[in-house]
Amino acid sequence: MRRFKYIKISNNKKIRYLSNYYKKNLYIVFLHGFMSDLEGEKPLNFLNFCRRKKLGFLAIEYSGHGKSTGKFTDGNISLWTDQVKSVIKKIIKKNNFILVGSSMGAWLSINQFKFFKDQIKGFVGIGSAPEFLERLMWKKFTKKIKNEMKKYGIYNLKHGNYEYPISYQLVKDGKKNKVFNKKIKSDIPVTMFHGSNDDMVPLFFSRKVAKLFIKAKKKVVVIKNGDHSLSSKKNLKKINLELEKIVSNII
Repeated sequence: MRRFKYIKISNNKKIRYLSNYYKKNLYIVFLHGFMSDLEGEKPLNFLNFCRRKKLGFLAIEYSGHGKSTGKFTDGNISLWTDQVKSVIKKIIKKNNFILVGSSMGAWLSINQFKFFKDQIKGFVGIGSAPEFLERLMWKKFTKKIKNEMKKYGIYNLKHGNYEYPISYQLVKDGKKNKVFNKKIKSDIPVTMFHGSNDDMVPLFFSRKVAKLFIKAKKKVVVIKNGDHSLSSKKNLKKINLELEKIVSNII
């Protein structure tokens, strides 16, 4: 059962979140993907995992996503990174935590190392997609699409059954949030999960993320026949088992 809560982060902005409170204990922080929300299988799976293990849990829904306030096209990586930082500070405070980032959530997770380096005790990526705005979108857009974006400020990108309203300011902001040129010196367990049938984000993204962690105990796990979301019960069970190993080595 999910009990959503809201936290005020400015005069007119509320962020929806899901949490499980355990005083002075390790937390799992789940960060969802681009145009996703907290209604899916993954947030519920990790909430239940934390309840069973008596761990704290926090999942954050960024502005313009789900039931959080704000317009999606006004959001960007810098803003969403800031919101994640703000909610972690208010809810988790000084407790340690493990980051679990799905797709764009892995990008936002990497950005948190600037603020919580010593509190972050592990990182799990699921179909990690840092820098996807430039590498998977902008670089592949035709000149016509790029001109349209510059002129109107937005382009509705169709992918399968989905349509993504991509704003020009979002793409420009993404370029300010490059992470593949960084080196993260945290000595923590890092596991990247990636589906072999991921048709949205190539496997090399997860491999590149793993390389950022120069001192970590890291591995890349390729899930055979897995898609981008890895939300099936079978795949979530594999992720939970890995999370269990990471938790047991920390506590």
